[in-house]
Amino acid sequence: QPRVAESGGGSVQSGGSLRLACTVYGFTLDYRIIAWFRQAPGKEREGVSCLATGAGSTNYAESVKGRFTISRGDGENVVYLQMDNLSPDDTGVYYCTARNQRRAGARCSSALPGYGDMDYRGKGTLVTVSS
Repeated sequence: QPRVAESGGGSVQSGGSLRLACTVYGFTLDYRIIAWFRQAPGKEREGVSCLATGAGSTNYAESVKGRFTISRGDGENVVYLQMDNLSPDDTGVYYCTARNQRRAGARCSSALPGYGDMDYRGKGTLVTVSS
């Protein structure tokens, strides 16, 4: 059964770093869009970053640009989200999602995809940043 699963969440102090991993099962990362979303307590879910594996293009929310880096693991079915200089505003549940890049409606470089546009969604991993 195709699925995605997140790992790497945890607690860190403001200014610290965490690396999240999104592992895909039952399909390869070829021509996929992998997108990270997050939801803070009491707030709506928002897009954080995406990677289009076909072209290697990436995109980031303005709030994380320059601090977060999305990348594909070498020879692995894993996509990483490196998060540096974390602040309490980054606290939330982080979700990994995936979809077929070749299917109509796919986007990443032009704009972050919508959560409902994704084919596979993980259960989320909690990131807590304390001040």
